[in-house]
Amino acid sequence: MLFATLRFVFGNWVEKYYIAPTFHFKYFGFEFVTAFGHYTYILYAITFLSALGIMIGYRYRLSCILFFLTFTYSELIDKTYYLNHYYFVSIIGFLLIFLPANSHFSLDAFRKPKKAYSKVPRYTIFVIQLMLCIVYFYAGLAKANSDWLLRAMPLQIWLPSRDYLPIIGDFFREEWMHYAMSWCGMLYDLSIPFLLFYKRTRLFAFGLVVIFHVLTRILFPIGVFPYVMICSTLIFFDASFHEKIIVILRKVLRLKGKFTHSATLFWVPNTRNRLVAGLFIVFFSFQLLFPFRYLLYPDELFWTEEGYRFSWRVMLIEKGGYVQYKIVNPENGNWFYVDHSKFLTDYQEKQLRTQADFILEFAHFLEKHYQDQGIKDPEVYVDSYIALNGRLSQRYIDPNIDLTKIKDSWRHRDWILPFNDKIYGF
Repeated sequence: MLFATLRFVFGNWVEKYYIAPTFHFKYFGFEFVTAFGHYTYILYAITFLSALGIMIGYRYRLSCILFFLTFTYSELIDKTYYLNHYYFVSIIGFLLIFLPANSHFSLDAFRKPKKAYSKVPRYTIFVIQLMLCIVYFYAGLAKANSDWLLRAMPLQIWLPSRDYLPIIGDFFREEWMHYAMSWCGMLYDLSIPFLLFYKRTRLFAFGLVVIFHVLTRILFPIGVFPYVMICSTLIFFDASFHEKIIVILRKVLRLKGKFTHSATLFWVPNTRNRLVAGLFIVFFSFQLLFPFRYLLYPDELFWTEEGYRFSWRVMLIEKGGYVQYKIVNPENGNWFYVDHSKFLTDYQEKQLRTQADFILEFAHFLEKHYQDQGIKDPEVYVDSYIALNGRLSQRYIDPNIDLTKIKDSWRHRDWILPFNDKIYGF
């Protein structure tokens, strides 16, 4: 994340995503999170310094708290840029606050030898392993659907465009390859947690992790996610493996000082540790249950996307959309269409075309904007069509509903028209 933060800043993405736009799409319940203009760079500077603090183990607890707060805040500014791996990074940042990751081979251990340990409770490693298993296994469950397995969608759409790649590119034109990669992707995600936990298959499993994520990095522009997952998976290896890495680092960095005693950090049943244990139980119960909230909604998940985010559903859908807003002045009946490009960036427009909560939020923005322009109570209607995973497009939003009369909530969005097909699976 140290590297990723630098990449974000020097790639001019802070300016592009958070400073330049005049409007930001907000997560429901987090509407209060706002951009700081050019002061957003200070937010990223704190993220950078706190990531460095975690990496070298300097004032570790404070670094974890600052990293979690600043990184998560920057992701909450605009849901346009939601990615599963950003959510994963926030989660790991949160968990690290409560784990003694600075107890060995860190500046904190060097500064305060009495607080250094060569052994820590098993659960402090297991919670990270468990989180990784949830990410993988739930991603595999999500792929167990009829579009992914029986239609090879959306890989049938994406892979042929990668035929320019040397050696492997020719295979991506073949239909059998689309199905093979779909099935292998599902089986990989479902099995990899078990293969990593079992010592005899761990090295083989790690090889699969490297191959899988390097291949996804070549095929799809998904940022640092492959590197995050490859590096994180190393936590499944025994302590002896990590000790060998530390020996190498000591030699490379020419570190001679003692970073640890032979002491053991035991779990003590005091109030603090009981609270942390209770927190982990609640946290992981939430992580196990929250991805299934889509079952509470009646229509097709891929169509409405109610319960889609924060559920480890990775690259399962390809949507193409069209949306046109119509503003009506109820006092005289005059109406006109809106040019979205006056308010949104290209990427924001792309997300707007296919996601209902974006469409509703932008409708309320337009309502306020045209109120300021002198229309007392403007009505906002939308003409919207979506094509999902290679199907013909169909109307998405009821065009007869004034969206200004609808407030966002957890309730089912009955103003989305029903999907005219059925997708089976999780």
